[in-house]
Amino acid sequence: MHIYANPKRFLTLAKWLTPLLFWSGLVLSLGAVAWGVFMVPPDQLMGDSVRILFIHVPAAWLGMGGWGGLALSSAALLIWKHPLAGVAARAIAVPGMVFCAICLATGSIWGRPTWGTWWEWDGRLTSMLVLLFLYGGYIALSQASAREGSSYKIPAIFGLVGAINVPIINRSVVWWNSLHQPPSLTAGKSAIDATFLWPLLAAVLGFSLLFGGLVLMRMRALIAEQQVEARLRRRALDDDVPVGAGLAEGA
Repeated sequence: MHIYANPKRFLTLAKWLTPLLFWSGLVLSLGAVAWGVFMVPPDQLMGDSVRILFIHVPAAWLGMGGWGGLALSSAALLIWKHPLAGVAARAIAVPGMVFCAICLATGSIWGRPTWGTWWEWDGRLTSMLVLLFLYGGYIALSQASAREGSSYKIPAIFGLVGAINVPIINRSVVWWNSLHQPPSLTAGKSAIDATFLWPLLAAVLGFSLLFGGLVLMRMRALIAEQQVEARLRRRALDDDVPVGAGLAEGA
Protein backbone atom coordinates (compact mmCIF):
# COMPACT_ATOMS: atom_id res chain seq x y z
CA MET A 1 0.00 0.00 0.00
CA HIS A 2 2.97 2.33 0.48
CA ILE A 3 3.34 2.75 -3.29
CA TYR A 4 -0.04 4.48 -3.38
CA ALA A 5 1.19 7.14 -0.95
CA ASN A 6 2.53 8.77 -4.11
CA PRO A 7 -0.19 11.16 -5.37
CA LYS A 8 0.50 10.37 -9.03
CA ARG A 9 0.11 6.59 -8.53
CA PHE A 10 -2.96 7.15 -6.39
CA LEU A 11 -4.64 9.37 -8.98
CA THR A 12 -3.99 6.77 -11.68
CA LEU A 13 -5.73 4.13 -9.57
CA ALA A 14 -8.54 6.44 -8.43
CA LYS A 15 -9.36 7.58 -11.97
CA TRP A 16 -11.01 4.26 -12.85
CA LEU A 17 -11.84 3.05 -9.33
CA THR A 18 -13.95 6.09 -8.40
CA PRO A 19 -16.72 5.65 -11.01
CA LEU A 20 -16.67 1.87 -10.48
CA LEU A 21 -17.31 2.20 -6.75
CA PHE A 22 -19.75 5.08 -7.04
CA TRP A 23 -22.03 3.73 -9.75
CA SER A 24 -22.01 0.12 -8.55
CA GLY A 25 -22.71 1.32 -5.03
CA LEU A 26 -25.50 3.63 -6.16
CA VAL A 27 -27.22 0.93 -8.21
CA LEU A 28 -26.86 -1.69 -5.47
CA SER A 29 -28.04 0.73 -2.76
CA LEU A 30 -31.13 1.79 -4.70
CA GLY A 31 -31.92 -1.82 -5.56
CA ALA A 32 -31.51 -2.98 -1.96
CA VAL A 33 -33.65 -0.16 -0.58
CA ALA A 34 -36.34 -0.84 -3.20
CA TRP A 35 -36.17 -4.54 -2.28
CA GLY A 36 -36.63 -3.73 1.38
CA VAL A 37 -39.35 -1.11 0.91
CA PHE A 38 -41.53 -2.76 -1.73
CA MET A 39 -40.90 -6.51 -1.52
CA VAL A 40 -40.19 -7.35 2.12
CA PRO A 41 -43.34 -8.05 4.20
CA PRO A 42 -44.14 -5.98 7.31
CA ASP A 43 -42.61 -7.14 10.59
CA GLN A 44 -44.96 -8.88 13.04
CA LEU A 45 -44.14 -6.45 15.85
CA MET A 46 -42.99 -3.23 14.17
CA GLY A 47 -45.11 -3.39 11.04
CA ASP A 48 -44.09 -1.22 8.09
CA SER A 49 -41.81 0.96 10.24
CA VAL A 50 -39.18 -1.81 10.02
CA ARG A 51 -38.50 -0.78 6.41
CA ILE A 52 -36.36 2.12 7.60
CA LEU A 53 -33.92 -0.59 8.72
CA PHE A 54 -32.46 -0.71 5.21
CA ILE A 55 -31.24 2.89 5.47
CA HIS A 56 -30.68 3.20 9.21
CA VAL A 57 -28.33 0.24 9.65
CA PRO A 58 -26.00 1.02 6.70
CA ALA A 59 -25.89 4.67 7.83
CA ALA A 60 -24.96 3.62 11.39
CA TRP A 61 -22.29 1.24 10.09
CA LEU A 62 -20.74 3.92 7.86
CA GLY A 63 -20.94 6.59 10.54
CA MET A 64 -18.83 4.41 12.84
CA GLY A 65 -16.74 2.82 10.08
CA GLY A 66 -16.01 6.25 8.64
CA TRP A 67 -14.42 7.36 11.87
CA GLY A 68 -12.46 4.11 11.96
CA GLY A 69 -11.02 4.94 8.54
CA LEU A 70 -10.37 8.51 9.65
CA ALA A 71 -8.47 7.26 12.72
CA LEU A 72 -6.36 4.83 10.65
CA SER A 73 -5.52 7.61 8.19
CA SER A 74 -4.58 9.88 11.11
CA ALA A 75 -2.30 7.17 12.52
CA ALA A 76 -0.62 6.72 9.12
CA LEU A 77 -0.11 10.47 8.92
CA LEU A 78 1.51 10.64 12.35
CA ILE A 79 3.64 7.49 12.03
CA TRP A 80 4.71 7.39 8.37
CA LYS A 81 3.88 10.97 7.36
CA HIS A 82 2.23 9.73 4.16
CA PRO A 83 1.21 12.78 2.10
CA LEU A 84 -2.14 11.24 1.21
CA ALA A 85 -3.05 10.12 4.74
CA GLY A 86 -4.19 13.58 5.79
CA VAL A 87 -6.07 13.98 2.52
CA ALA A 88 -7.83 10.66 3.11
CA ALA A 89 -8.85 11.64 6.64
CA ARG A 90 -10.27 14.97 5.44
CA ALA A 91 -12.07 13.22 2.58
CA ILE A 92 -13.69 10.69 4.92
CA ALA A 93 -14.90 13.27 7.45
CA VAL A 94 -17.72 14.91 5.47
CA PRO A 95 -19.46 11.75 4.12
CA GLY A 96 -18.91 10.13 7.52
CA MET A 97 -20.69 13.03 9.19
CA VAL A 98 -23.53 12.89 6.66
CA PHE A 99 -24.13 9.19 7.26
CA CYS A 100 -23.93 9.75 11.02
CA ALA A 101 -26.63 12.43 10.71
CA ILE A 102 -28.75 10.09 8.54
CA CYS A 103 -28.41 7.41 11.20
CA LEU A 104 -29.65 9.76 13.92
CA ALA A 105 -32.51 11.10 11.79
CA THR A 106 -33.76 7.68 10.67
CA GLY A 107 -33.33 6.30 14.18
CA SER A 108 -35.49 9.12 15.52
CA ILE A 109 -38.17 8.46 12.89
CA TRP A 110 -38.04 4.74 13.67
CA GLY A 111 -38.11 5.34 17.41
CA ARG A 112 -41.29 7.44 17.38
CA PRO A 113 -43.72 4.58 16.57
CA THR A 114 -41.56 1.91 18.23
CA TRP A 115 -40.63 3.60 21.52
CA GLY A 116 -43.27 6.33 21.61
CA THR A 117 -40.63 9.09 21.61
CA TRP A 118 -38.44 10.86 19.05
CA TRP A 119 -35.40 10.88 21.30
CA GLU A 120 -34.12 9.20 24.44
CA TRP A 121 -30.86 9.98 26.21
CA ASP A 122 -29.69 6.40 26.36
CA GLY A 123 -26.16 5.13 25.74
CA ARG A 124 -26.47 4.28 22.03
CA LEU A 125 -28.23 7.46 20.93
CA THR A 126 -26.09 9.76 23.08
CA SER A 127 -22.78 8.24 21.99
CA MET A 128 -23.87 8.45 18.34
CA LEU A 129 -24.72 12.12 18.83
CA VAL A 130 -21.26 12.63 20.34
CA LEU A 131 -19.81 11.07 17.17
CA LEU A 132 -21.68 13.64 15.06
CA PHE A 133 -20.13 16.44 17.13
CA LEU A 134 -16.70 14.81 16.82
CA TYR A 135 -17.03 14.82 13.04
CA GLY A 136 -17.93 18.52 13.16
CA GLY A 137 -14.94 19.25 15.39
CA TYR A 138 -12.54 17.33 13.14
CA ILE A 139 -13.80 19.09 10.00
CA ALA A 140 -13.34 22.50 11.65
CA LEU A 141 -9.82 21.62 12.87
CA SER A 142 -8.66 20.16 9.56
CA GLN A 143 -10.02 23.10 7.56
CA ALA A 144 -8.35 25.58 9.91
CA SER A 145 -5.09 23.65 9.72
CA ALA A 146 -5.15 23.58 5.91
CA ARG A 147 -6.13 27.25 5.65
CA GLU A 148 -3.55 28.60 8.09
CA GLY A 149 -0.77 26.12 7.30
CA SER A 150 -0.53 25.04 10.94
CA SER A 151 0.59 21.64 12.19
CA TYR A 152 -1.19 18.60 10.74
CA LYS A 153 -0.69 16.80 14.05
CA ILE A 154 -3.56 18.52 15.87
CA PRO A 155 -6.42 17.17 13.70
CA ALA A 156 -4.63 13.81 13.41
CA ILE A 157 -4.39 13.44 17.21
CA PHE A 158 -8.03 14.52 17.47
CA GLY A 159 -8.94 11.77 14.99
CA LEU A 160 -7.16 9.14 17.08
CA VAL A 161 -8.61 10.30 20.40
CA GLY A 162 -12.13 10.43 18.93
CA ALA A 163 -11.86 6.76 17.97
CA ILE A 164 -12.41 5.90 21.64
CA ASN A 165 -16.09 6.67 21.08
CA VAL A 166 -16.55 3.98 18.38
CA PRO A 167 -16.33 0.91 20.68
CA ILE A 168 -18.47 2.82 23.20
CA ILE A 169 -21.20 3.12 20.55
CA ASN A 170 -20.86 -0.54 19.64
CA ARG A 171 -21.04 -1.87 23.21
CA SER A 172 -23.41 0.71 24.69
CA VAL A 173 -26.49 -1.53 24.39
CA VAL A 174 -24.60 -4.24 26.29
CA TRP A 175 -23.05 -2.07 29.00
CA TRP A 176 -26.12 0.03 29.86
CA ASN A 177 -29.85 -0.57 30.16
CA SER A 178 -31.13 0.90 26.90
CA LEU A 179 -34.29 1.33 24.88
CA HIS A 180 -32.24 0.43 21.84
CA GLN A 181 -32.38 -3.23 20.91
CA PRO A 182 -29.27 -5.39 21.50
CA PRO A 183 -26.98 -6.32 18.58
CA SER A 184 -28.86 -8.30 15.93
CA LEU A 185 -25.73 -9.25 13.99
CA THR A 186 -22.72 -10.70 15.79
CA ALA A 187 -19.79 -12.86 14.73
CA GLY A 188 -21.30 -15.89 13.03
CA LYS A 189 -24.82 -15.23 14.38
CA SER A 190 -27.89 -13.33 13.24
CA ALA A 191 -31.15 -12.61 15.04
CA ILE A 192 -32.65 -11.21 11.82
CA ASP A 193 -34.90 -13.37 9.67
CA ALA A 194 -33.46 -14.16 6.23
CA THR A 195 -36.32 -12.22 4.61
CA PHE A 196 -34.88 -9.03 6.10
CA LEU A 197 -31.23 -10.10 6.33
CA TRP A 198 -30.42 -10.47 2.63
CA PRO A 199 -31.70 -7.05 1.46
CA LEU A 200 -30.06 -5.55 4.55
CA LEU A 201 -26.66 -7.05 3.65
CA ALA A 202 -27.12 -5.85 0.07
CA ALA A 203 -27.87 -2.34 1.36
CA VAL A 204 -24.81 -2.36 3.64
CA LEU A 205 -22.58 -3.45 0.74
CA GLY A 206 -24.13 -0.95 -1.66
CA PHE A 207 -23.84 2.01 0.70
CA SER A 208 -20.26 0.98 1.57
CA LEU A 209 -19.26 1.00 -2.12
CA LEU A 210 -21.00 4.35 -2.54
CA PHE A 211 -19.15 5.68 0.50
CA GLY A 212 -15.83 4.54 -0.99
CA GLY A 213 -16.62 6.27 -4.27
CA LEU A 214 -17.49 9.51 -2.48
CA VAL A 215 -14.27 9.41 -0.46
CA LEU A 216 -12.18 8.93 -3.61
CA MET A 217 -14.03 11.81 -5.29
CA ARG A 218 -13.24 14.07 -2.35
CA MET A 219 -9.61 12.95 -2.24
CA ARG A 220 -9.17 13.77 -5.93
CA ALA A 221 -10.84 17.15 -5.40
CA LEU A 222 -8.62 17.96 -2.39
CA ILE A 223 -5.46 16.96 -4.27
CA ALA A 224 -6.49 19.12 -7.23
CA GLU A 225 -7.13 22.00 -4.85
CA GLN A 226 -3.68 21.60 -3.30
CA GLN A 227 -2.05 21.49 -6.74
CA VAL A 228 -3.84 24.69 -7.80
CA GLU A 229 -2.79 26.44 -4.59
CA ALA A 230 0.83 25.34 -5.09
CA ARG A 231 0.83 26.70 -8.66
CA LEU A 232 -0.68 30.00 -7.52
CA ARG A 233 1.99 30.34 -4.82
CA ARG A 234 4.77 29.66 -7.35
CA ARG A 235 3.28 32.20 -9.75
CA ALA A 236 3.02 34.76 -6.97
CA LEU A 237 6.69 34.22 -6.10
CA ASP A 238 7.69 34.56 -9.76
CA ASP A 239 5.71 37.79 -10.05
CA ASP A 240 7.54 39.22 -7.03
CA VAL A 241 10.98 38.79 -8.71
CA PRO A 242 12.09 42.04 -10.48
CA VAL A 243 12.26 41.76 -14.25
CA GLY A 244 15.96 42.67 -14.48
CA ALA A 245 17.11 40.71 -11.44
CA GLY A 246 18.53 37.83 -13.42
CA LEU A 247 20.47 40.14 -15.83
CA ALA A 248 21.86 42.14 -12.96
CA GLU A 249 23.16 39.02 -11.26
CA GLY A 250 24.74 37.82 -14.52
CA ALA A 251 26.53 41.14 -14.99
